[in-house]
Amino acid sequence: MNGDQFTLITPEIYLKALGETLQMLGIALLLGSVLGILIGTVLAVTSPGGVLPNRPVNLILGAIVNILRSLPFIVLLVAILPFTRLLVGTSIGVWAAIVPLTVMIAPYIGRLVENSLLEVPQGVIEAARSMGATPLQIFRRFLLPEARSSLILAVTIATVGLIDATAMAGTVGAGGIGDLALSYGYQRYDGFAMVVTCVTLILLVQGIQTFGSAVARRYRRR
Repeated sequence: MNGDQFTLITPEIYLKALGETLQMLGIALLLGSVLGILIGTVLAVTSPGGVLPNRPVNLILGAIVNILRSLPFIVLLVAILPFTRLLVGTSIGVWAAIVPLTVMIAPYIGRLVENSLLEVPQGVIEAARSMGATPLQIFRRFLLPEARSSLILAVTIATVGLIDATAMAGTVGAGGIGDLALSYGYQRYDGFAMVVTCVTLILLVQGIQTFGSAVARRYRRR
């Protein structure tokens, strides 16, 4: 090891890696949130005591969610390579990483959304029913407003977990901060690169957690 280890990484390389990480994070979070909210909503409303109880649907969807959540991300990434190639035409790069990232985060968000909705007191649902509200009205005007703060925290937690997965995706050619840490920090013994990647990930996590918590507190007070 010598002094050159601190000059291997350049601002251009760092900004490119940061941009790739933010791209993976943003797109996977958007797609995963849409799917996750849908999954969580179905699980919550079809659960016993839910707005529209349906045991078969709840059990089947719950089993699928549990199976996907049981797989470590690196295993899931490799396992769905054929599906990834089918969708994006390649198994490396940012877009190839977005597919498994979405598949990983959607059921995770789904469970968090389900828990948030189930935490709403049953009395709220009963009161809505007594006023003649339809299942859709109960969901839109009672469940969602009551669970809003918890849902924001759920998405915040999922985003932090997704940052970790984007870094791991870099080990299989997806680019981003994880690839920067592996290619420069580990393989080239660039100590400065390791410090930069660690600080970047810490700042991303702290920034997202602080923002999410602040928004959740604001809606909780309302």
